[in-house]
Amino acid sequence: MENFIDFLGTQLSAEVIGLYALHWGGRILSALVIFLLGRWVVKMLMNLFASAYTKAEMDKTLSRFLSNILFIALMLFVVLASLNALGVNTINFLAILGAAGLAIGLALKDSLSNFAAGVMLVVFRPFKIGDFIDAAGNSGTVERIGIFNTTLKTPDNRVIIVPNSLINEDSIANYSTEETRRIDLVIGIGYEDDVARAKALIQGVLNQEDSILDEPPPSILLLDLGDSSVDIGVRPWVKSTDYWSVRSELLGRIKQALEHAGMSLPYPQRSLHIIEKESKNNS
Repeated sequence: MENFIDFLGTQLSAEVIGLYALHWGGRILSALVIFLLGRWVVKMLMNLFASAYTKAEMDKTLSRFLSNILFIALMLFVVLASLNALGVNTINFLAILGAAGLAIGLALKDSLSNFAAGVMLVVFRPFKIGDFIDAAGNSGTVERIGIFNTTLKTPDNRVIIVPNSLINEDSIANYSTEETRRIDLVIGIGYEDDVARAKALIQGVLNQEDSILDEPPPSILLLDLGDSSVDIGVRPWVKSTDYWSVRSELLGRIKQALEHAGMSLPYPQRSLHIIEKESKNNS
């Protein structure tokens, strides 16, 4: 034992200890500088990303979640760089992280699919909060664009929660993107009625509606000769916000104008003929 202590005393001279201290002190100092400088850079980047989220009017829940993910990823990179400067072999650590990430991804593939779809919806912005849309077989006003799903409120005040992946995979009809929208009405009159007079009456109704836009001008055209009626197409343009109110108002006024002029508004009818056959008595 004494010989071992004497051996250590000869090996651990002041010069050797100084070299070790200088070597590891430099590594520790380098790792500390990289960590502190990296953390400062990460904070600066997070502030820039926060400003970008605000300008893009991103959903707060999604922006907070993305910020947390980004912060963890950047800080992990800083820690690995610091450990590497300290002399720690980080290759095995990265391999373990990769395997763990793969396992987590396979276990949460459906949730990750919804999350990725939510990011796509926020980035490409096919709709925003307050828009009325048709998506994934559902119609309603967008109440919230979440991380994993989108919340819609229907006109009858039902709340529908739709997974983002279903919305992203299906076609989306946004009725609120454009400022103007065309109303398409089909008005049927009888075959015995005067089509030109009916058009004039409908034009008079359109002229009395202040919400109808002058450009593009409304059109009134003969659409079809149906089984029970002569169909006239009425296509005025209005502001998107006035669509439903003007549509309802026009239907009532056109019906009243045509009926007041003595024109019929036919509806499909079916005549049933019963043929009775006399039974013959066989004697």
